[in-house]
Amino acid sequence: MSVYVIAFITGALIGSFLNVCIYRIPRSESIVYPASRCTSCGNPIAPWDNIPIVSYLILGGRCRHCSQRYSALYPLVETLNALLYTAVLWRFGPVWSSLVFCIFVSSLIVITFIDLEFQIIPDRITLPGIPLGLLAGALLLPDPFMRAADLGIVSSLVGLLAGGGMFYLVAVLSRGGMGGGDIKMMAMVGALTGWKAVLLTTFIGSLTGSVIGIFLMVFRGKGRKTKIPFGPFLAFGSLVTLFFGQEILMWYLYLHK
Repeated sequence: MSVYVIAFITGALIGSFLNVCIYRIPRSESIVYPASRCTSCGNPIAPWDNIPIVSYLILGGRCRHCSQRYSALYPLVETLNALLYTAVLWRFGPVWSSLVFCIFVSSLIVITFIDLEFQIIPDRITLPGIPLGLLAGALLLPDPFMRAADLGIVSSLVGLLAGGGMFYLVAVLSRGGMGGGDIKMMAMVGALTGWKAVLLTTFIGSLTGSVIGIFLMVFRGKGRKTKIPFGPFLAFGSLVTLFFGQEILMWYLYLHK
């Protein structure tokens, strides 16, 4: 079996667990107990009805017991995580750093969908991610901009301080315009990817957020004071930087010869 097929299946299986995290973490529920059950009728979901992506399609997106429709978010998260795991393997190969990056992209998925619905970025994800990011950065991870070189503890630590510090400064200057969850998220991102990646992630996230914000104001009638969660845009910027940071840097240097 192809390693890419294995990566896709593994990503889909873990994506099913991510759905549990997305639903339960913001509700302060255990992600371990009880087992998965229908949120409408409360009946446990049988293992054969809990096969990622496949079961949703077979059941037509409905509970076997009460026929209540399940959210399309479930197969979306499973498919997205599966595709990102496959992309990590394609980009970085079958090495230990790929395992770390798979955990990283999964955390970004959870952050994105929780922030979209609840406008919070849970500490249960970001706070453990900061020391783990430092440890991985010191021992395992490549520099996103020079993959032949290791990230190293210095770049990882500077990235943590740059990500958390820059967003803390924005929060102070904007008097609460930036949430504490964004600060801790960027500290985690900086620890895992380094300070240069923090700058590119912030630029891409801000640019994307601005474009979406203008679109919502023009076409959806949203006001300038409408709160738009920033976590999903930072997650998008992190993914672009992780997969294409080196190419973006080379393109930038080429334009400025």
